Amino acid sequence: MSDLRQKLTIKEETLREINDFLLKEDNPLVSGLLKIIEKYGGVAEINRKAREARKLKNLMARLRAKNSPFVKDLEWLIEQRDKDAFISIPDYRRKILGDKADSMTFDESFAVTLEISACNFFPWLIEEAKKAIAQQDLMPSRFIRVRFMKEQVEDNEILAFAAAMQIIGASYVETLDTKGTMPGPDGLPINVHLGGPGTITGYFGGVGVPNEYALEWVDELLHYYTEYGIRQVLNVNLGSVMLGYWLYKLGIDIEFKISVYLGNDNPYACFWTLMTAKLFSRDDGTSPLIGFNLSNSVNNETIELSAYIRKAFDFEDIVRIEHHIVETCKSIVRQPYDRLNELLEIADHVKNISAKHEGGSPEIEATREHPSDILEYFIPKKDILAQGLMPKLTINHLDKHDSVNRTAKALTERGLTFIAARNLHKY
Repeated sequence: MSDLRQKLTIKEETLREINDFLLKEDNPLVSGLLKIIEKYGGVAEINRKAREARKLKNLMARLRAKNSPFVKDLEWLIEQRDKDAFISIPDYRRKILGDKADSMTFDESFAVTLEISACNFFPWLIEEAKKAIAQQDLMPSRFIRVRFMKEQVEDNEILAFAAAMQIIGASYVETLDTKGTMPGPDGLPINVHLGGPGTITGYFGGVGVPNEYALEWVDELLHYYTEYGIRQVLNVNLGSVMLGYWLYKLGIDIEFKISVYLGNDNPYACFWTLMTAKLFSRDDGTSPLIGFNLSNSVNNETIELSAYIRKAFDFEDIVRIEHHIVETCKSIVRQPYDRLNELLEIADHVKNISAKHEGGSPEIEATREHPSDILEYFIPKKDILAQGLMPKLTINHLDKHDSVNRTAKALTERGLTFIAARNLHKY
C-alpha cells in the first residue's frame, strides 16, 4: 500500500510547468487580471484607498455629509456599547447556568463563531440590537449580507453597515452583483442556464460567473474595496475563487468566503478548495479564504475530515469552517432542518467553526404567517416596500437572532464556548 500511495506524489517538474504557465508574459488569463489592478492604481494604491475608506471616522463623515438618518442610529449604538448596555459574557453564563458558571472553566480555543444570514437591511441590525439589550441576548460576531450592491449604495446602507460592524466588533460579508442571477446587457440572467432566482436554489455548480464576468467580478470587488473599504465578499464560482487567490497573492488585502452554493459536500471537494488556497498562499502562510461554507448536506465526519485537511495546511486559525445550523424555511432545504445537536457533538474538538443561522428554529418558523424564504433575498427594496413585506422580513430576521441565542444557550449548557460581537459582550 505504501508503494501505491507514493504514486500520488506531485512531481516538482509538474509544479514548474504550472509556474511557467502563470509567469508567461503573453498569458491572457493573468494579463486580464493585471490590467484591472492597473486601472485602480496598482496594489499599494488599492490597499491605501481601502484602508482610508474603511476608517470609522470617514464612514461617519460621509453619512453626515449625506444627512443620513442612519447617523442617529449609529450614535445610539455607540452610546449603548460605551455604557455596557449589552450583557457581558460572565453575566450571560450566569444567566444560563446560575452560580455554577463561576466555578466552571471554559476553553476559548474551541469557541464557535455566532453567525447570522442574511442581514440585508441596516434597520434590522438596530432592531436586533434593541432586542438583545431588552432580553439580555447575544449579538452575533459575524453577519452575511445578500443584497444588491448598487441598491444599498443608493440608500447609504453600505456605509452604515460598514460602520456598525466596526462599532460592535463583528466581521461581515457582502455579495457582489456580478453573478449569474443578475441581468446582463439583454436583461436576462448572465448565466444563460438560469431562468431567474426560482431555478438556482438546487443548482450546486454555483450560481455562475460565466465567461468575461469573472474579470467583471474582480472589477466590482476592487471598486467596493477601494470606495467603501469592503474587504470580505461572498464567492460562488470556482473561477472567481481562483481570481481571489491571485489578487491576494499579488498583494491586495481582500478576503472572501466560499458560499454554500459552491457545493463542497465531501472531503475530496474540500481538499481541492484548501489545496488551491495553499498553493496560492502568501509567504507568511495566509490565504484570502477566510470562511469556508460547506454544503448543507455534509455530516460531521466530513466537517472533521475538512478540519483534518485544514490543519495539515496550517489554516486552522485562518480558514473558518462555516456550517448552517438552521436554514430559511422555504426554497432551499427540506424542513425541518436543524443541525444544532450535530454542532454540539463537534464543537469541543473542531476549532474555528461558525454556527450559521439563516432561519428561525423550525418550530418557530412553522407558526409564522410569513416564514423565511431565501428567494426573498433577490427582491428589490422598492418591491419589498410596495408589497408591504418589510415588517414581515424584519420578524424573520429577529427569528434568526433567536436561533443564534438558542445555539449560544445550548453551547453554554454543555460547557462550550462561543464568539459574540466582541465590542458589545465583554469578558
